[in-house]
Amino acid sequence: NSGIGSNGLTSARHDTFSKDLAKEFPESFDPAIPLDLVYSGALRLDEVRWVEGATRLTIGKLVLSPTRTYAPIVKKILAEGHRDRIHGMVHCSGGAQTKVLHFLPPGLQVVKDNMMPTPLVFRIIQEQSKTPWHEMYKVFNMGHRMEFYTDRATANAIIKISKSFNVHAQIIGHVQKASPQERRVSI
Repeated sequence: NSGIGSNGLTSARHDTFSKDLAKEFPESFDPAIPLDLVYSGALRLDEVRWVEGATRLTIGKLVLSPTRTYAPIVKKILAEGHRDRIHGMVHCSGGAQTKVLHFLPPGLQVVKDNMMPTPLVFRIIQEQSKTPWHEMYKVFNMGHRMEFYTDRATANAIIKISKSFNVHAQIIGHVQKASPQERRVSI
């Protein structure tokens, strides 16, 4: 998958693709939506881009590629006895990289200082929509969709399990103390 997952696809489609889609597929949007927000990008489904690793893909396939589920990876992580050392799991949809704020108690800050490279699909969405990068991180997963909050040894075991499924994983940051009433994510 291009990295987009399944959350944010409506926004990605409308921010990226041209108005030609509205004419060809009028059933693909609510007619009550202001027309300036409907397919406001400049790209066609059949335009080609080169993706990391020299793969040639159409914009349509890049944005609309199937989502790979993490369920088998999570199942193996739990089956191997790591549950007791996992303090939290966050699927980065519906709040993206700031979703953890819904679960973070006051007095803690999440520092994401080793993010994965931003996949091409998000660079294209940002280029077409002109959405500020800080907003992109609040709306889209930006290439990683699942976070585990745990100790370093367990993180390394989780990374090894993930890689056994050919899914890249890495430590992207850490949690640290903040002022008593503060909850914050730094990216």
